[in-house]
Amino acid sequence: MVDAKGRNMKCLTFLLMLPESVKSKSASSKSSKKAASGGSPAPGGSAGSKLPPVCYEIITLKSKKKKKMAADIFPSAKKQGGGSATSTVQQYQQQNLNNNNTIQNCNWQGLYPTIRERNSVMFNNELMADVHFLVGQTGGTQRLPGHRYVLAVGSSVFHAMFYGELAENEDEIRIPDVEPAAFLAMLKYIYCDEIDLSADTVLATLYAAKKYIVPHLARACVNFLETSLSAKNACILLSQSCLFEEPELTQRCWEVIDAQAELALRSEGFTDIDSQTLESILQRETLNAKEEVVFEAALSWAEAECLRQDLTTSIDNKRKVLGKAVFLIRIPTMALDDFANGAAQSGVLTLNETNDIFLWYTAVKKPDLQFASQPRKGLSPQRCHRFQSCAYRSNQWRYRGRCDSIQFAVDKRVFIAGFGLYGSSCGSAEYSAKIELKRQGVLLGQNLSKYFSDGSSNTFPVWFEYPVQIEPDTFYTASVVLDGNELSYFGQEGMTEVQCGKATFQFQCSSDSTNGTGVQGGQIPELIFYA
Repeated sequence: MVDAKGRNMKCLTFLLMLPESVKSKSASSKSSKKAASGGSPAPGGSAGSKLPPVCYEIITLKSKKKKKMAADIFPSAKKQGGGSATSTVQQYQQQNLNNNNTIQNCNWQGLYPTIRERNSVMFNNELMADVHFLVGQTGGTQRLPGHRYVLAVGSSVFHAMFYGELAENEDEIRIPDVEPAAFLAMLKYIYCDEIDLSADTVLATLYAAKKYIVPHLARACVNFLETSLSAKNACILLSQSCLFEEPELTQRCWEVIDAQAELALRSEGFTDIDSQTLESILQRETLNAKEEVVFEAALSWAEAECLRQDLTTSIDNKRKVLGKAVFLIRIPTMALDDFANGAAQSGVLTLNETNDIFLWYTAVKKPDLQFASQPRKGLSPQRCHRFQSCAYRSNQWRYRGRCDSIQFAVDKRVFIAGFGLYGSSCGSAEYSAKIELKRQGVLLGQNLSKYFSDGSSNTFPVWFEYPVQIEPDTFYTASVVLDGNELSYFGQEGMTEVQCGKATFQFQCSSDSTNGTGVQGGQIPELIFYA
């Protein structure tokens, strides 16, 4: 399908999911049957209705850019879950052959003790098939067998299609808007009570589960997406979650985007979002990013949008596709040097806009601007303090290049932004700190920085370059190697479990610790995080 802007799209029509108030009350039997078999989840839409169809854009196909596969959005899931959609179809075809071989036994029913196992043999099986589906777009269509009774038991949409007032009597039903691999994954769930998801098919399977109202499969798809969520795919998944009306997934996406905003904005997936999602991100008050990074990301999106619209990537066209979204960038909140060396020379701003912003920085009487001038609030970091007291002694706490380390786990997803560390117990001093965060030996984040200690027993923050995403119920290792004053404060009366807001942290000793830090005492008194 080609939209008004000339973009190729997969548009998926959800007539069944229209609100009752906008469903056609005078749908004819003939048009309703056509809607049920061709593209709508169930009878109820009228071909002659003046109401526009509700279209769900799953993946935008760019004319000058290679199609982004779901496995690119979920690289870790691809390693875990399997190969491409083509290999998934081949796997199901092999299972079809196995099933057909099984039923050659004249008493094959006796081989399986449960109805579930006997039902599984019918999956993708021609035996007793009383309906066939032509699934997929022209050129990639698969002809798949089905059994009306089994399908009707598993889906209210199939029940309406085969046994309702406007039952479908055709032997072959075309379903051009669902991918074959996704349709087979849904059939496998209906027939076998098995959920078989992979990175390449999860979005399309979610669509199929929504269309045919298979809620438990849809929930499994959403759980798969939440587990695979990261800064690299959060923006594109935000767009999809809004289309699929999955508020929990939408909220998870916002949590990642807010906490790891700069990583999310610099990801390739950000350039693939639609204009509505772009605006919602640019106006986000809790976006934890420098405004110059927001501006650069908007320009990258504009360049990609020009390619999608078959426009040259000129400055004028970038400004054109950005439209009013450019005013959602809070340019006046940039540092003057950043504005002068970046946005002011980008060419995207008009001469009058550039002059007004310079005057806003320098003049006593500031001009009115279309750009928001208040900084974003961002996120407020929280601190998990694991010691009940601290102390210092004449022979502790010494460093000399040794590692202080502790392991921790948390019961919900959080983002570790840095550590709070103790400083000198002998007056003011400067420390060099190399901090690291690992999971099962794999380095997730590190930074080398300095901090100044004023001689008090306070903790002093040391930050990672970007917040590190922490998954629930998994142990991570926090480490620091300090170089500075030999004697410092250290923690005492350590706690194995600490409640911080809605998150509960657990601590245990780390084998990486060579300087004495453990659960009961030592360094790394605080974990600084966003939740």
